Amino acid sequence: MTITTTTATIPDSPAGVPVELVVLDMAGTTVVDDGIVERAFERAARRTDLDTRRPLEESLQYVRDTMGQSKIEVFRHLTGGDEDAAQAGNEAFEAAYAELIDEVGVDPIPGASDVIAGLRASGLKVALTTGFSPATRDAVLARLGWEVDVALSPADAGRGRPAPDLVLAALIATGATSVGSVIVVGDTTSDMRSGRNAGAGLVVGVTTGAHTRDQLTEAGADVVLDSVRQLTALPHLAAR
Repeated sequence: MTITTTTATIPDSPAGVPVELVVLDMAGTTVVDDGIVERAFERAARRTDLDTRRPLEESLQYVRDTMGQSKIEVFRHLTGGDEDAAQAGNEAFEAAYAELIDEVGVDPIPGASDVIAGLRASGLKVALTTGFSPATRDAVLARLGWEVDVALSPADAGRGRPAPDLVLAALIATGATSVGSVIVVGDTTSDMRSGRNAGAGLVVGVTTGAHTRDQLTEAGADVVLDSVRQLTALPHLAAR
């Protein structure tokens, strides 16, 4: 097991307060991606002629670099602010993603289901957050059969990552008493920055998704794990 921290020691609890809420990203953190996001984007780009606006590989690299961010914001950038084209691209992406989860299925990251169930059994609140639309998010959750306290998309919170809105909306929805009581977990630099911007007590990166250990650390991770399955081994949670 590899755990990397950005300080010599990890405090017994984030910001010296008990943990109340764990905010987990979906694709790449708790849900296996296996390139489905990129494949869905490529289908959407071809169906909406986005590939004629700029080279497809250039657009795909932007998608990789911005993993974790709101998908509609990604399309707004790629269409140069053309709102109609961005909306069409995003709708095509959502349709393509739904097709792909029908074709290849959707699987949890190994151990993620047990981690979620274990956190909730210990009395903690668990929130799932994503850059997907509510419809896509709910389709994935229905396949997995997970029970959490709240699941949020940018449409539910205001802005997507790296803004703090998803984390803060999860705090409000679950009744957590302070940002210091929140642990944020994700696989992208946007997840790390969102946690930092929200003032979360602990920001945890995992290397099962889009970005590397070094990238996650540079983006503000306090701790970097090989997988979310190691989360409950952290001293913040191990005693629960």
